[in-house]
Amino acid sequence: MDKIYFNGDILTMEEDRQEPEAVLVSGTVITFVGSLKEAERLSPGAEMNDLKGKSLMPAFIDCHSHISLVAQFSQFADLSGSTDFQDIKGRLLAYQKEQKTGEDGVIIGVGYDHNFLEEKRHPDKTVLDQVSGRVPVFILHASGHMGVANSALLKTAGIDATTKDVEGSRFGRVPGSMEPDGYAEETKALKLLLDQVYSKVPRDPKAQIHKAQELYLSHGITTVQDGAASAQDVESLYEAAGDGSLLVDVVSYILVGENPEQVEQKYPDLKKRYWNHMKLGGRKVILDGSPQGRTAWLSKPYEGETEYRGYPAMEDSEVKGYAADAINSGMQILAHCNGDAASEQWIEGWKAAMKQTKTAENEDLRPVMIHCQTVRKEQLSQMKKIGMIPSMFVDHVYFWGDIHLKNLGKERAEVISPARSAFEQGLCVNFHQDSPVIPPDMLHTVWCAVNRTTREGTVLGEEERVSIYQALKAVTINGAYAYFEEDQKGSITEGKLADLVILSQNPLKTPPQKLREIKVEETVKEGRTVYRRG
Repeated sequence: MDKIYFNGDILTMEEDRQEPEAVLVSGTVITFVGSLKEAERLSPGAEMNDLKGKSLMPAFIDCHSHISLVAQFSQFADLSGSTDFQDIKGRLLAYQKEQKTGEDGVIIGVGYDHNFLEEKRHPDKTVLDQVSGRVPVFILHASGHMGVANSALLKTAGIDATTKDVEGSRFGRVPGSMEPDGYAEETKALKLLLDQVYSKVPRDPKAQIHKAQELYLSHGITTVQDGAASAQDVESLYEAAGDGSLLVDVVSYILVGENPEQVEQKYPDLKKRYWNHMKLGGRKVILDGSPQGRTAWLSKPYEGETEYRGYPAMEDSEVKGYAADAINSGMQILAHCNGDAASEQWIEGWKAAMKQTKTAENEDLRPVMIHCQTVRKEQLSQMKKIGMIPSMFVDHVYFWGDIHLKNLGKERAEVISPARSAFEQGLCVNFHQDSPVIPPDMLHTVWCAVNRTTREGTVLGEEERVSIYQALKAVTINGAYAYFEEDQKGSITEGKLADLVILSQNPLKTPPQKLREIKVEETVKEGRTVYRRG
């Protein structure tokens, strides 16, 4: 049945369009936007959806998160908001009791942040050994870039004093020795531990994916990313798509270490096109770590250091090679870059790959720089020239802005996530939350970008504040552009999919400080209500 939405503010996100009275949806598609009288004439028997003064706008588009991790993490101990080591131990022990973990199992916790613990450091194996001396225990940092293992897990993984650090990663050591203290930093080191624990975790991917997509839908998001997918992640999502379980559109980007060519060959029906709400969008490389963990690769030393600048995860030749492979395969590629040195490596690596593959600068390939925490203005200018998209994690200002002031100093901290500069240079900026790092709350992200206020109430980089309308573009139409879907999604206009969200009030008429108080009342995917508050 056709549906007409009326009697509320309608934000089309089409800049040249006046605010309409009504939107007519026929099946999965928007077929008319304009006066209520004309909508009723076109479809006299349509279902009338009275907005009752609420606001209708395009559904939000997630431009970088990890839905597979959101799904998996739902079964682990939640360590977010932990206050000290004792709190972490208590949560892990409660989880062990609830899960009835035996000696053949594992204990996993996710989401702790050393920056906000009373001890102001990471736990070590001696702390986790107090949870269990026999069962492997692992905790993952909120950033996803570091974690800690107990002695049992280190033994299972074969990590001891003879284990050398792997390139782009490192293990913590007991002071004065090479004995590992349980701490592991960055992808390659973490993988040695995660491979041991994930294999022992009972899996119910269908239920976990369902729970994860419900979270996204509750925040008004209908297009979701799996931003560093493994072959197993793709298989689980493909199975969910096959049995009709997916309600959101999922775009998977395969981590380069997961043999993306093989995955693309295995699922040819997913390559750059949707099948039952899933597609393979491209590939993902990770070039450095996180600024709050002091592993992001900077061009100048961290505050208080004379030489330490973080470090790269890859050699320049590897970056160029992965970029060239993506170009040759016709697949989009995303690069995780937090530090400005990593940003430089990605820009130069992409340019070198374009030269190697004889690709013109104006060819529409849309490579993406993910996070852009410390990207510099002159780098934004280079990105504009080569068609590179900045996807910014602006929530960093609120969640870790106070930490960045300590780690980066005032001058650099004030220009993290330089969204206004990117808009002013004509770049098609989008925003993301990197879930499960933080919840996929787009309205909180809009609030962050507009206000740039830290947890402690400091305004961090007032000159990089954006307008409310710009922030809304970054989570709708600009997001659609990043997926090559701007002709299907991201605005309310005839012919586009009826992916819509109803909000408790109009963001454009809301005081900036109140933006995060707006509620998602209803989420509509292709004309069907898939979430309703309360």
